[in-house]
Amino acid sequence: MDMVIGLVIVLGVLIFFHELGHFLVARAFNVGVEKFSLGFGPKIIGKTVGRTEYMISAFPLGGYVKLLGEDPDEEVHASDLKYSFTHKPLLQKSLIVAAGPCFNFLLAIVIFFFIFSLSGIIIVKPMVGEIRAGSPAQKAGILPEDTIVSLNGRTISAWSEMSDIISGSKGKPLSIVILRKNNRQTLVVTPEKASLPDLFGQAHDRYVIGVSAAGMTESRPLNPFSALIESLSRTWLIIKLTILSIVKIVQGIVSVKNLGGPIMIAQMAGAQVEAGAIHLLAFIALVSVNLGILNLLPIPVLDGGHILFFAIEGFTGRPVNMGVREKAQQVGLAILIMLMVMVFYNDIMRVVGGG
Repeated sequence: MDMVIGLVIVLGVLIFFHELGHFLVARAFNVGVEKFSLGFGPKIIGKTVGRTEYMISAFPLGGYVKLLGEDPDEEVHASDLKYSFTHKPLLQKSLIVAAGPCFNFLLAIVIFFFIFSLSGIIIVKPMVGEIRAGSPAQKAGILPEDTIVSLNGRTISAWSEMSDIISGSKGKPLSIVILRKNNRQTLVVTPEKASLPDLFGQAHDRYVIGVSAAGMTESRPLNPFSALIESLSRTWLIIKLTILSIVKIVQGIVSVKNLGGPIMIAQMAGAQVEAGAIHLLAFIALVSVNLGILNLLPIPVLDGGHILFFAIEGFTGRPVNMGVREKAQQVGLAILIMLMVMVFYNDIMRVVGGG
């Protein structure tokens, strides 16, 4: 039941905000909106307000906003031409299309801002855990449970700060102040170069001293400005990692078996429901960023494909030939179908224990 509830909440929020972006920007540019639907397929329930019919449709794996004059071949009454999407300036059309993914990013920022404002930020304390035998840290006299106070005169309040300084040391000796049983000591440690795997399993050279964190954490409150900066930073980090993941998949470095679909989302969402509201919100923010990037891919039938056509039109000074657009959209649809088959297959194999 938690899986079903989680999936409904996650997809409902993501689809609503994505389509809300298209809807609000279209209305801002005085484009007529004929339909605003959560879901595809047959209408379950709907209500018409003004020009727009708001409805919930049978298949919840998506949604859409139907704009007046969205299809270039659509006949639009002369009195409605000023409300027609096709007859709007190229920049306005591009902004309307881009608004959906951008609202997905905005949703992530808002969620993270709420989380950081409410709960602060969790940091790993700069306390030493394990020390590798023969490492620079052991040679310098660092011991487990030592707390790093400063490095080269810079006060250290989180493990990540220490890690960044060591990585950027280029192997030069560092003056390190430690706190051991309420006594401060100053030591000198010389980082060494090591080949370490990144998130994708690829080895990279970096400077280390051979220690791991003790795993002690603490929550630090953030003021509204700091919470905003942190939410922007967190969203940008997820965007970068998501784009990098896509590149690694295309390069064959990351297996396509890592891709997941609705079943995987449902499983993960169910786990977040059990973990609590904050965990569920963070998961929604993560998936929202992924959805935004997916929709910006230059694949016809996705928002990114439409933006690509508009970019070509802006460069050439004329719309892309309708025949070319139709063929490109067929190719784009085929790509999406193959992607859907792939993620459903991965989901099923995970459920049966084969992947």
